[in-house]
Amino acid sequence: MPISPSLAGSGVRRARPGSAATAAATTTAAVTAAVCTAVLLLAGCTGAPAPEDSGRRSMEAKNGDTAPYARRLPVPPGRGSRLPDDFNGDGHRDLVLNDLVKAPGDAYGDDAGIGIVYGTGAPRGLDPAVRQLLSPRARGARVAGVLPSAFEAEAACDLDGDGYGDLIITTDPPYNGIGMPPVPLQLLFGGPTGLVGRAVVLKIPAASRAGNEWPDHPVCGDFDGDGKEDLAVTASAGRVSFLRGPFSRAGAPRAASAPRPAGGQVLAAPEPRADANGDGYDDLVATARDRAPGTAGRGTLLPGGPKGPGAPSVPYRFKAARLPGGGAAGGRGAVTELLRTADFDGDGRADPVTRTHRGERTDLIALYGRRGTAAGPVITFSTAIFLN
Repeated sequence: MPISPSLAGSGVRRARPGSAATAAATTTAAVTAAVCTAVLLLAGCTGAPAPEDSGRRSMEAKNGDTAPYARRLPVPPGRGSRLPDDFNGDGHRDLVLNDLVKAPGDAYGDDAGIGIVYGTGAPRGLDPAVRQLLSPRARGARVAGVLPSAFEAEAACDLDGDGYGDLIITTDPPYNGIGMPPVPLQLLFGGPTGLVGRAVVLKIPAASRAGNEWPDHPVCGDFDGDGKEDLAVTASAGRVSFLRGPFSRAGAPRAASAPRPAGGQVLAAPEPRADANGDGYDDLVATARDRAPGTAGRGTLLPGGPKGPGAPSVPYRFKAARLPGGGAAGGRGAVTELLRTADFDGDGRADPVTRTHRGERTDLIALYGRRGTAAGPVITFSTAIFLN
């Protein structure tokens, strides 16, 4: 049963009434030579690209790192797949990136949006030349006539059951602080050519809401075992709203339950399997605070069942994941964090993806795939490619 991966980035999120602050990413002292070198060269990556022979890449270094991807290629059409984050349905997993670097002339530090790097049939899987920028101005839904200024991907799964992954995004709708806030979550649906059109606001029935906190921390999963993807989102006072799929293209669930106790303010999927106890239902984890991907943590497991996730609840532990190459940060002031661990090259093994950044204007994404070793990743690029 496919389940949404964790897509949370490390950027600043809007304040939520009653919510915990986002946890800081863990850093390590060790450094991978290839990543360190690439980070120091990022100034060159953000400049004008070198001439290209094939129109796909400017050049490749000996260690497998890739230089800037100058020309953007169209998204190849697909026919549908079962991967939760395959937005164009071509059978290859796609990568979602929050916290894109800011343009040199962006004095206000506006949210650049969400970057999508599409997977391909190439040995490395991901191809940064096949990319898409989802900006809040071009893709966000208006709430009370206002477009969002914040746009951050939270989860991905096939909510409408058409074989194409969909994206759940958190935004910052206008709110005067009085009464129940509007729903900040929006849905962007996939199709044969990827994520197209504008997002729609997630419809949460009034009976499934409680209190004056933002519905947040969406987690995908087939919690009721009917073969359709569902959503779980937070409600006030450590409760959870269970929204049954499939969802309509207007953003409405097939059905929804009243908020039920969860035992924590933050929701997450178990790792590495959505069905943690092996009973055929996807499960849910509630924690007291946000955790960075790959870090250890404790929570409460809410087992899935015919009525969705809920009691009886049992303690649950997230295991810490090691950064590839023995660790990560390159250079003074640089921080490396684990973004995702998933099979991007189709060999059946999980491939870690890291982001090394220094401030908001310099970063490096590194994919450690089948040919990746402690000596270096198989693909590197800066999110500055989305500025072109």
